[in-house]
Amino acid sequence: MLTPMDIHNKEFRRSFRGYNEEEVDEFLDKIMEDYEMLYKENAELKDRINIMNEKLQSYINMENTLNNTLIVAQNTAEELKRNAEKEAQLIIQNAQQNAEKILEKANQEVVRIRMELERYRKQLNVFKAKFKSLLEAQLESILSIDEKELIPDEDEEKDAE
Repeated sequence: MLTPMDIHNKEFRRSFRGYNEEEVDEFLDKIMEDYEMLYKENAELKDRINIMNEKLQSYINMENTLNNTLIVAQNTAEELKRNAEKEAQLIIQNAQQNAEKILEKANQEVVRIRMELERYRKQLNVFKAKFKSLLEAQLESILSIDEKELIPDEDEEKDAE
């Protein structure tokens, strides 16, 4: 590719009946200026393209990083959810086991209390029967006492003296 300096330094041979040298020089100067302006603009545009490509690559890298971060966050969230579900299941199982133990203890306590109640009932019945026997014996004893036995005879009193 020609540079503006190539155009500026270009020299043509002279010939008889050639072009007007001043017109050619003026035209070449105009071409050189336009070409130099296009050359600089092209260089600037290439620089801008490079900068844009670098920014684009930076954005692509950022997007990849964000995607990877999002994937890691999703995986972490799923793992946390699974762990929470497992922990909830363990808590439920423990609660059920504790409830079963409490119910079993309560049932055992009910059985123990019923047995104790039955034992007390038997003791009460035995007590009632013994007390009834005692009362009957006492009543029989009272009824068997003779009035004569309670009031001493006069003769017996004299003998006692």
